[in-house]
Amino acid sequence: MNWALRDAKNRFSEVVQRTKTEGPQEVTVRGKRAAVIVSAEEYDRLVSGTPSFVDHLLAGPPWDDELVDAINDRPKWPVRPDVKF
Repeated sequence: MNWALRDAKNRFSEVVQRTKTEGPQEVTVRGKRAAVIVSAEEYDRLVSGTPSFVDHLLAGPPWDDELVDAINDRPKWPVRPDVKF
């Protein structure tokens, strides 16, 4: 169901209840789709099994020793050339 933002704010408990019984509820701002409210169960289903960026990196091929050394040897702060005005 589509809800204008003003109606969704005024009837928020009804919007939340309908996510449980009817599924996702769309909220519009000035007639344009702005947000979708889903139940906690639906949200959990959507994000389960989605790896984080770190998980994605760690799941890739192993890093060779040369890359690890280059990472460990880099400066710990940004190195920028002096700028003269």
